[in-house]
Amino acid sequence: MTPRTAPQRNGPTRTWTVADTKARLSEVLRLAEEEGPQRIGVQRAFIVVPERVWQERAHPRKPLGQWLVENFPRGIELELPSRDDDDREIPFADEANR
Repeated sequence: MTPRTAPQRNGPTRTWTVADTKARLSEVLRLAEEEGPQRIGVQRAFIVVPERVWQERAHPRKPLGQWLVENFPRGIELELPSRDDDDREIPFADEANR
């Protein structure tokens, strides 16, 4: 029996029966590595993915605030104009009048 192509987008590329998977496990694993996730079963389905894909998705990303604090440039002197300065250039001010 040959695997069926799954109609899902961004999902598993093939759906295998459990019996086919048992008989052709090496092929299922190879295809998971080369083509992407492989779906096993229909009603109670399982997905086979390479470990590197699992690790990328299993570890939560840092919250944006934490990332910004950790990656904020240090030792840079940034001159900010005073908000009270009348000569301060206001970008896109002429666009607001349209």
